[in-house]
Amino acid sequence: MGPDFVDLLKSTGYRFPVEYLPAQAKVGDLPFEPTEGTTILALRYQDGVLVAGDRRATAGTMVLYDRADKLIELDGYTVMAISGSPAIAFEIARVLSHSFQYYRRRQLQEMSLEAKLRRLSLLIRDNLPMAMQGIGTVIPILATFDRRDSRGKIYFYDALGAQFESTDFTTTGSGSPAIRGVMYYQNRWGEQSFSELSREEAAGLALRLLDTASEYDSATGRYEQSADIFPTVKTISESGLEDIEVDDLRRLYAQYVGGTGS
Repeated sequence: MGPDFVDLLKSTGYRFPVEYLPAQAKVGDLPFEPTEGTTILALRYQDGVLVAGDRRATAGTMVLYDRADKLIELDGYTVMAISGSPAIAFEIARVLSHSFQYYRRRQLQEMSLEAKLRRLSLLIRDNLPMAMQGIGTVIPILATFDRRDSRGKIYFYDALGAQFESTDFTTTGSGSPAIRGVMYYQNRWGEQSFSELSREEAAGLALRLLDTASEYDSATGRYEQSADIFPTVKTISESGLEDIEVDDLRRLYAQYVGGTGS
């Protein structure tokens, strides 16, 4: 077999779950409400890329879960942030991560960034029948640190698998309309552009943005004081992928959002 893990899977009969659904299935025909993830964002800061996501997963109008992790590590320098169907997104991320590892072990080198982006695009396109039925749409953000030119990079996709690069920031999910304009305004006319922010300043801004999204979008979760649940925030820089720990998030929330995080 060649170096492509997805081709290996297909040769052994692997198919995404959509292949087993009735061809004409639609959301209204199902005996359940599909689970959906909500708001994610990414921005380029001083040292690389910061990625953040709220923790809420919904099913219709019901809050299903408030501890969802929507930032999935693919390798030491790459994160896929998910909005849409977690079930399909996690499967895509699992296949993608194994594909990177398989290539590395077969070829004794890292898969190129261009190949990683293309592979994700093809996996999203394979999910097109489910997306068209409104059952399993996945709208991801892929953030990485490109060591060839020592620069953080952000890519986003549509439901058909088309890939776009964002030079400064992007956001997707149900809460994204509430903060997209805020991000543009802050990056262009704020005291500092995103690329000038330190790691802590970028994390504080991300917490503010997610809190704003939660104010105007009921599907976006905010900081849950009683359960001490914060959004997930990760950074990718020349030193690799790092989580911002809960103790730091608690301090940053108190500093940048106010009050209840302390």
